[in-house]
Amino acid sequence: MGAAQTDVVIVGTRCAGTATAIAFARAGRRVIGLDSASFPSETLSTHLLWSSGVFELRQLGALERVRALGAPPLTTGMAAGAGHTVAAPFTPYGGIDHSMCVRRVGLDAALVDTARAAGAELREQVRVDEVLWENGRACGVRYHDRGGASHEIRARLVVGADGRRSTVAEQVGTTEPYRRSPSGRACCYGYWEDTGEADRSIAAQWRAGRLLGTAFPCDDGLVLCLIQPPVELAPRGVGRAEQSYREMIAEIPGLATRLTGCTLRGRIRSTADIASYFRRSTGPGWALPGDAGHFKDPVTAQGIRDALRYGRLLGESTAAVLDDPIALDRRLAEWELRRETDCLEIYQYTNRLARGTEMNPLEIELYREAAADPKLAVAVMETISRVRAPRHMLTPPRQLLLATRALRHTPDPRTALSAITLEARDTLTELYERTRAHHSGLAPIPATSAESLAVEMNS
Repeated sequence: MGAAQTDVVIVGTRCAGTATAIAFARAGRRVIGLDSASFPSETLSTHLLWSSGVFELRQLGALERVRALGAPPLTTGMAAGAGHTVAAPFTPYGGIDHSMCVRRVGLDAALVDTARAAGAELREQVRVDEVLWENGRACGVRYHDRGGASHEIRARLVVGADGRRSTVAEQVGTTEPYRRSPSGRACCYGYWEDTGEADRSIAAQWRAGRLLGTAFPCDDGLVLCLIQPPVELAPRGVGRAEQSYREMIAEIPGLATRLTGCTLRGRIRSTADIASYFRRSTGPGWALPGDAGHFKDPVTAQGIRDALRYGRLLGESTAAVLDDPIALDRRLAEWELRRETDCLEIYQYTNRLARGTEMNPLEIELYREAAADPKLAVAVMETISRVRAPRHMLTPPRQLLLATRALRHTPDPRTALSAITLEARDTLTELYERTRAHHSGLAPIPATSAESLAVEMNS
């Protein structure tokens, strides 16, 4: 049997893959998506969607399917630490004034159904073995089905939306990131049968010592409780996960109170292998949306929003030029650069929160000020929900004010000075990184495996 022909083949059909498929199918392009899973199915993932992420569901035409799963609208954000509580309503983003926490088993199935309704063909329980090449361009994939039979699909564009351990990234030679930041935090989470009806509209976070914990009400009457301890305190050993998880909850008084009367349902999921990164994500005939190309620590819950947004934008920006390889590659590079420009600052902000340290004097002062100033509290929530850039919340005058008050309130001035020095260093380093990225553009594309083989054969 000959190879199937399509305009776009997408490897991985969860958030980024389905968003990409929907955009291409809506534009009248033929799309085949491949995934090893059978939907609905679980995947290891946090799954809070800030208002900007809910907006992306609406843009894709998936919002009503997702709402039907029953997750409550989260209209208020709350962050507590060092004795201060910051709370504010979410500022509307594109007319969406709430966040949602939707378990991936339902969310991904809703996106798959939306992609199929748009006209995409999605094949489940198959595994991609290799990317196919022709004259230095990706031109399709070879995969096998669950019976072991091998198949080929030829396409104008190969999209790798297959996650952090992306087969497509490996095949095109971009597994090694050009920008990377190991996380100082691990991640473990579970679902609880929620009895806190009064709290089911609140997305809440607490910090206690070096621990960070959250409670996000989700579908099926559950609340997602996620703990991010320092990596060295991550649960280890057979049978230790639930015990360690419960012990850490007990060390966060506000979270323990929130879960009073709630019952843990199912097992604890955890990982300590976390690093934020940017990989080169476009090249001749290929692209990597979602975690395959760019990943941020879950501490700021940005991953699903970005997977949906940049999957959608990939399809919308390239569908019209798929038949012109030169124009296609140019549009692909423009898409990748846009994602880097849009995501770099929140990536940097996320890396700070992912260090796994206690709140420093400047963070404590920010919480103190925001707890007393409703406008600042709104600005804090706008930052995390991508309505406002971090630098527009932590402006130079505000940083100076926080530094002055940290020196006044911190018992040991040396502790405050250390935090101020770190803040200055971070601010300058991040500014330099953003400026360099703006002026230098994207990092060079590594030689693909096919190109390397061609060089070897001709040498």
